[in-house]
Amino acid sequence: MTALSYRWLLAGSLLLCSCSTLRRTSAIDRLQPCKFADGPSDGYCGTFDVWEDRAAKTGRKISLKIVVLPALKQKYAPDPLFFLAGGPGQGAAELAGQLQEPFHRLVTDRDLVFVDQRGTGKSNPLECKPGKDEPEDAEGDAFFTKRLRSCLDSYKDKADVTKYTTSIAMDDLDDVRQFLGYSKINVYGGSYGTRAAIVYARRHTANTRSVILDSVAPPDMRLPLYMARDGQRALDLLLRDCEKDTGCNQRFPNLRERLKALMDRLSAHPQHVRYVHPRTGLEKELDVKRVTVGAVLFASLYSPLTASLVPLLVEEAEKGNYGGLLAFGAAYDPLSENMAQGMHFSVVCSEDAPRIEPGSVQRETSGTFLGPEMAELRLKPCEFWPRAQVEPAYFENPPSDVPALILSGELDPVTPPVWGQQVASHWKNAKHVVVPGSGHGTWTSRCVINLMAQFLNAGSASRLDASCVAQVKRPPFFLGPSGPDPLAGAKQ
Repeated sequence: MTALSYRWLLAGSLLLCSCSTLRRTSAIDRLQPCKFADGPSDGYCGTFDVWEDRAAKTGRKISLKIVVLPALKQKYAPDPLFFLAGGPGQGAAELAGQLQEPFHRLVTDRDLVFVDQRGTGKSNPLECKPGKDEPEDAEGDAFFTKRLRSCLDSYKDKADVTKYTTSIAMDDLDDVRQFLGYSKINVYGGSYGTRAAIVYARRHTANTRSVILDSVAPPDMRLPLYMARDGQRALDLLLRDCEKDTGCNQRFPNLRERLKALMDRLSAHPQHVRYVHPRTGLEKELDVKRVTVGAVLFASLYSPLTASLVPLLVEEAEKGNYGGLLAFGAAYDPLSENMAQGMHFSVVCSEDAPRIEPGSVQRETSGTFLGPEMAELRLKPCEFWPRAQVEPAYFENPPSDVPALILSGELDPVTPPVWGQQVASHWKNAKHVVVPGSGHGTWTSRCVINLMAQFLNAGSASRLDASCVAQVKRPPFFLGPSGPDPLAGAKQ
């Protein structure tokens, strides 16, 4: 956030503060102004207790953290927007401060509500951080599995991990809705949050005014079965776009063949390298394998901005310089950034892994740059992680009349448009918009935020004009350490 934009937002909040306070209803009456460590200074924070075992209504209770950003207009819409985070494992309330500026167009007209889903954020988080006897820069499958076994053992006195699935959490969310005094709500879900939003709309239809699904991961997706397949699609699009871009193709000719040769060479003979670990500053040694490079490539494809580095990183790796790849891999790990890994596996091991048939990982990953290793590693904890029983109907995609705006990034490596279209085909009042030049999460585009605002204000997508998405372009490729061609944007 720039200093100028922050001052503008703060000034707007202060101008509306007195009248906003006067007209506030029970949503704010039940909360307190956020302290610095809890949320944005102009937000309201609090908690709501739910039974961990909702069916028995006895035993342990969980305090769910809540952050509400009140609408800026004096005459505001009565139906708020509830934000559901991704992962599974991210805490929504933990993201309130980061999303305040990009979502300010939405909070103008209605309250924006963030609730840490049970097991995330500050709602009895099932975190799994390195132990005291584990090096900070520990790497490899053995450390990963050992750490999760240790974390599972540590949860025995604080959680029944079978009670942290999506359906249970969405019943919590409806309790929070009622606690805050809202009649009907709109729900935004991003990534795994789309699964949660679908489940909420299914279980609490009468209380759901509309749904926004951004980067759809439906209940029948079976994480992580299709990640290699969908990641290969995104990589193929990147290679295609580099070939079609004059500057990228001239700077990195035959990139597709060169990347294949690099991966084949590492598959046959891993390369032993010395490098400085970017987090610890210590010199380390590592055998760089095909899966090492594949995991970093996959992570880079989440955002078109980071994907623009791929051609340059591949060229450096060809020369034996893996510093850039390893630094990126250390900086971005989808399973560690603001992620409660215990909650992640409570969901995946109950809702996804049991439906992955023997042999399907090998079949779905065949011929991909990732291969089966990533999926196998992510499924490994499910061999010992306790599972909840999930009803068969959970995995169906029944028709729905709830108005829905469904958004898919054309370049998304993990939730490509096929998943959004699958859901849209069963929802009577849905509009599916594929945003070109976008990866995992389309909300970073001003066009998309405006579409969300128009959809929420209308309560319908039937007359929504989404033509502005045609202006969203892939960022120019980095042609060297100093960045892309400075004239690349003008040439597009």
